[in-house]
Amino acid sequence: MPTVSSVTLTGRLLLLLLWAPHLTMASNWLSLARLPRSRPLSGAEPCSRLRGLTPGQVGVCRARGEVMESVRKAAEMVIEECQHQFRNRRWNCSTTPRGINIFGRVMNQGTREAAFVHALSSAAVAVAVTRGCSRGELERCGCDRKVRGVSPEGFQWSGCSDNLSYGVAFSQTFVDEPERAKGMSSGRPLMNIHNNEAGRKAILHNMQVECKCHGVSGSCELRTCWKVMPPFRRVGAVLKERFDGATEVRLTRVGSRTALLPRDPQVKPPAARDLVYLAPSPDFCRLDPDNGIPGTAGRRCNGTSRLAPDGCELLCCGPGFRAGRAEVVQRCSCKFSWCCSVRCQQCKNTVLIHTCRE
Repeated sequence: MPTVSSVTLTGRLLLLLLWAPHLTMASNWLSLARLPRSRPLSGAEPCSRLRGLTPGQVGVCRARGEVMESVRKAAEMVIEECQHQFRNRRWNCSTTPRGINIFGRVMNQGTREAAFVHALSSAAVAVAVTRGCSRGELERCGCDRKVRGVSPEGFQWSGCSDNLSYGVAFSQTFVDEPERAKGMSSGRPLMNIHNNEAGRKAILHNMQVECKCHGVSGSCELRTCWKVMPPFRRVGAVLKERFDGATEVRLTRVGSRTALLPRDPQVKPPAARDLVYLAPSPDFCRLDPDNGIPGTAGRRCNGTSRLAPDGCELLCCGPGFRAGRAEVVQRCSCKFSWCCSVRCQQCKNTVLIHTCRE
C-alpha cells in the first residue's frame, strides 16, 4: 500500500509532467510583453524573477541586461504584427488572458503557426536590438561602420547603416538558446532553429538603401547612402508568404546525424528561407480553451467572397454565418484647407455585416 509521502511525490511528479511543456516552451519569453514598462529588466535579481525565461536566457539577461528592454519591445512587436498578418484567418494570433504561454498550447504542437511565431520572434529581436544600436540606446554597439567606400553604382557609403550583424548575433544567442539546451537531435529543436534562422534571413534579404543628395541647389553631385532594415511590416508580410508555402517535414537520420526532410518525397527540400513544420494544424473552428483556441464564433467575415481566407464559408468553417445590418460612424464630407489640415464630419451609415454563428 503506498504511503502518504509516496502519494504526495507521485502527485508532484504528475503536476511537473503536466506543466513541463509550459516551462520549457521556447516562445515563453514573449510573456515579457505583459510586463509594465516601469518594471526593470536588468540586474541579477530582476532577471531571475522574469517568468518565461529559460535558465540560459536568464544568464543572457544577467550578462547583457541593457538589451532586455529591446527584447521586451520585440515581444510587443511579435504580438502586434502576428495579429495584423492573420487578422482575416481562422487563427488570428489571439492571446491568452494571462500566464506565460501567450498564444496558447498551439505553440507546443509543431504546427505551421508555431513555425511562423518562431520566425517572427527571432526577426523581431534582431530588429529591436539593431534599432537600439542605431539610436545609441545600447553601449556595446552603434552604427555599422564597416559599410564604407564607393558602391558599384557610384554613390558614397556613409551615414549610420543599421548594425544588423549585432542584432542577428544577439537573436541567435537569446532566441535560439532554449533549442541548443535541449540538444539538436530531436525534431522540435531542429524545426525551431530552422524557422528562427528563416526569420532573420527575411531581414537580411530585404535590406534597403537610403540616400541623401549633396550639391548646389540639390543638384545631387554627390550621393551618400547607408543600409537600413526593411519595415517590420514588410518582414511580417514576407514570413506570412513563407507560412502559406511552408513544408511539412519529418525527422530523418542521414548518416550519423538527424535532419528534417519533406514528409512527401516528391517535394524538394526546404531552403534556408522557407518555414518548416512537423504536425498538421487544428481547424481552429471550435472553442478550445485548454489549447488557447477561441474559435471563430462571432467573428466578422466577408460575405461577398468565397475563396479568400476571410470569406464567410472558409472563416466560419462552412455555411454557419448570418447577415445583419448595423449602424457605423464614418468620416465624410472631408475638406482640405490651405494649411494642409483636413476637416471631416461624422456620418452615420447603415451597412450589411456578416458574422460567424455561435
